[in-house]
Amino acid sequence: MNVPLNPDMPETFTKITRSSGDGGFKFSVIIPTWNNLPYLQLCLKSVKNNSHFRHQVIVVVNEGSDGTAEWIKNQADIDFIHAPENIGICYGLNICRSMIKTDFLVYVNDDMYLLPGWDLELDREIQTIGHRNFFLSSTAIEPVNTGNPCVVVKDYGRTIEEFREAILLDEHRTLVKADWSGSTWPPNIVPLELWDMVGGLSTEYSPGMYSDPDFSKKLWDAGVRYFKGVGNSLAYHFISRSTRRISKKFKGSDIFLHKWGMTAGIFKKYYLRSGQLFSGPLSNPEINIAVRIKDKLKRIYKSF
Repeated sequence: MNVPLNPDMPETFTKITRSSGDGGFKFSVIIPTWNNLPYLQLCLKSVKNNSHFRHQVIVVVNEGSDGTAEWIKNQADIDFIHAPENIGICYGLNICRSMIKTDFLVYVNDDMYLLPGWDLELDREIQTIGHRNFFLSSTAIEPVNTGNPCVVVKDYGRTIEEFREAILLDEHRTLVKADWSGSTWPPNIVPLELWDMVGGLSTEYSPGMYSDPDFSKKLWDAGVRYFKGVGNSLAYHFISRSTRRISKKFKGSDIFLHKWGMTAGIFKKYYLRSGQLFSGPLSNPEINIAVRIKDKLKRIYKSF
């Protein structure tokens, strides 16, 4: 069906739901894509071949002028929305909410390749937790060191043409990382009731930069304290195949700063303890006066 959007968005988007409510799905996997067909196809191949369970798959097709729009129409086992312009991940994931057939939303970037057992390990963790106030991430393997303490750095190809899939499949179990604190980045999974409680992704970050830590901050304020990166649930990440095309003028970091009164860096370091060894539910942070003053000065500077 065609659904009207607000005046600042494309006039209509197409929403196609093919899966039934009795599909026996474990999770609902949402994959936004923006003219990135080869990577999307590889990502979907990994979901199909490397998942332990059967999942509902929903693809958010932004533009799709590279052939994605026509290709996705011929995939009978995939639900999708198609927007003629790039509506980004915030609007895209929020629109998909009404299509979800399971109790869990999994968000995956289209430039990710999920490795065998990724979903089984997440499910095992969920069963161990014993409650539904959590936010979990898989652990990404990335080809270059960007300083992110939550990933494993190992180069299996920086482009799809260089991708050494067979070697990665053979070696990926040697790359398992100790469970870490600070779930924010995809692949991630959240119970649907938590998604609904905090209102999904905040559209002021559209097309999406810094919507990840913002979502974690909303969960934090709602009382969630279990933010865990699962070290043996793995995904290879080619890194920013779409986000590098976003205008450098967009400053999601400034939006986060003005909205929450702190930088995203402060939130991730002191609240989520991102990248630290996981030791259980988080407690309220103790931030020393020097850090608070520095953060306040940055807020004042960014206000001018």
